[in-house]
Amino acid sequence: MEINQTLQQAQKALYDGQFTQAIATVSGILQQHPDHSDALYMLAVAQRYGGQAQQAQETLDRLLTQEPDFGRAYQECGHLYREIPDMDRALHAYVQACQCNPALTASWRAQAEIQRERGQSRAAEIAAAQADRLAALPKELLAVSHYLHEGKLLKAEKLCRAFLQKYPKDTEAMRLLADVASRYGVMEEAEFLLDSAIAFAPENIQLRLDFIAVLRKRQKFREALAQAKLLYDREPDNPVFQSHYAIESLQAGEYDQALRLFDQVLETLPDDPATLTSRGHALKTMGHQAEAIASYRKVFDTTPGHGDAWYGLANLKTYRFTEGERALMQAQEKDGLLSGASRVQLYFSLGKAYEDAADYDQAFLYYTKGNDLKRAQSRYDADQMTEELQVQAEICTGELFQSRKGQGCPAPDPIFIVGLPRAGSTLLEQILASHSQVDGTLELPNILSLAHGLRNRQKITSETGYPRNLHSLSAEELAELGERYIRETAQHRAEAPFFTDKMPNNFRHIGLIKLILPNAKIIDARRDPMACCFSGFKQLFAEGQEFTYGLTQVGRYYHDYVELMDHWDRVLPGEILKVQYEEVVADLEGQVRRILDYCGLEFEEACVNFHKTARTVKTASSEQVREKINTKGLKQWQHFEAHLGPLKTALRGI
Repeated sequence: MEINQTLQQAQKALYDGQFTQAIATVSGILQQHPDHSDALYMLAVAQRYGGQAQQAQETLDRLLTQEPDFGRAYQECGHLYREIPDMDRALHAYVQACQCNPALTASWRAQAEIQRERGQSRAAEIAAAQADRLAALPKELLAVSHYLHEGKLLKAEKLCRAFLQKYPKDTEAMRLLADVASRYGVMEEAEFLLDSAIAFAPENIQLRLDFIAVLRKRQKFREALAQAKLLYDREPDNPVFQSHYAIESLQAGEYDQALRLFDQVLETLPDDPATLTSRGHALKTMGHQAEAIASYRKVFDTTPGHGDAWYGLANLKTYRFTEGERALMQAQEKDGLLSGASRVQLYFSLGKAYEDAADYDQAFLYYTKGNDLKRAQSRYDADQMTEELQVQAEICTGELFQSRKGQGCPAPDPIFIVGLPRAGSTLLEQILASHSQVDGTLELPNILSLAHGLRNRQKITSETGYPRNLHSLSAEELAELGERYIRETAQHRAEAPFFTDKMPNNFRHIGLIKLILPNAKIIDARRDPMACCFSGFKQLFAEGQEFTYGLTQVGRYYHDYVELMDHWDRVLPGEILKVQYEEVVADLEGQVRRILDYCGLEFEEACVNFHKTARTVKTASSEQVREKINTKGLKQWQHFEAHLGPLKTALRGI
């Protein structure tokens, strides 16, 4: 019998009040599939109804260890705490449930009831309004929401598209389908759907907030700022709209305006942890480290468990935690009310704190806890990534490039810096951006977006999908793709004739780059594999880079990366410049001259004095590139060598 049929039997037993039978049925599934999330969830529900509260909590703990964002599991925790009763924990669990899955009507209703009992009428009204909105949704769209927030994207998309065929102007369906597209990485479709939905319902605030988020992901910062200003102008005293306008001002480089808006929010909500943390991020980006530290630290006066602020301090890299701060973090770690995201941030921050204190065993323990929890959230598949990179090498042959010689967009403007994160790409970008003829930009998503568009959601093994369809693109199509890249990245440039694009994952798409932009320069930022991989392992990234959350995973990825770069060197001889981080540290001026010569640029002293260049840097290395070059980070991994056996095995001698 299939698992789904057995689960349906268990569910029927639950509805019929046969809790012992439901427990037995689900336990049978778990004997064969011990990590089946839906079975664990149903077991916990059956145990609670059957009066086995302790067993139910143990089952939920097990489920949340492997699925930290499983909203219904937090909802079950809320029900358990409410029965004890422990209303503080119950309310917190319901809030976490709705953060993970905003479509959980029961959790919104429970929040409203608890807040009403506490005399918090405004909070109760907001929660009740959310519950009423969900209750009014067609059942198909409510199901789509559940599928979305439980990572079942194929089911969500299929059901949502079927609903839209019947009701093509339903703005909530359009919003949900845009969410599906965004999670797939097809940002153009997400933007189009939301733009169209807003045309039908211009007063719908949620549509506009989603639209802002998509525009930001597409790095259309000016457009996102304009949308945020529309909301702000509607209600300039609304702290939610002030906050969104501040965040988009920050992204658009309007730093003074962002700080002014954050201060407006703090006038109304003086201890708001999210605003204080965002303000710290803004100050860090501007290079005002002391003020950033003060803003992060103020969070702990009222919300010591706010992980984002702790990791804001850790991510300064040059910051050193005090013994008291380390003790405060450890106290928060024991708090069962900590959200999954804050727990991850706290683990990585404690890893940094213990590393600073030279307690490397304890540091590794916390780095591992953070990686394990983050990996459980990401669902990264190393086998799938290996296959994807191997297909690139199989399809993008020397014959392909020879047959397309002279095609594509001839613009020489882009200088791509590729490789792995934490390999020195920010340093190379800072060196190049210090040159009068080069604009430093960001980790631009445009090549990845072009690849997503060519893939059109087909599997990597598809005979008609990307990268196989590179062979069928005409000269006109290749030129248009290159021109589109130049056109869409223009918003990030100033007046210089050249610009950098330091999206590290572009190494996967060098074949596409050289077909559409044959005169682009490509720099491969390399670093000692052990140093690079371990540095990635102990870094919590804002988004993406899921391959770093495990020693075996990051080692395999580095190994696959080197193999693919070797392929590119064979089929594109002399087109890619490999720059070794350790050689830059040992001979800065010599390597700077080598890089500039490859790019066809005259030597400028400012490139050697890169640390004096005043520009905003948004990556994890933002503070380090404001220092003179040094050897501090070269051998840090050796302190942890006793723990790095899985990494050495995965690297297999590279």
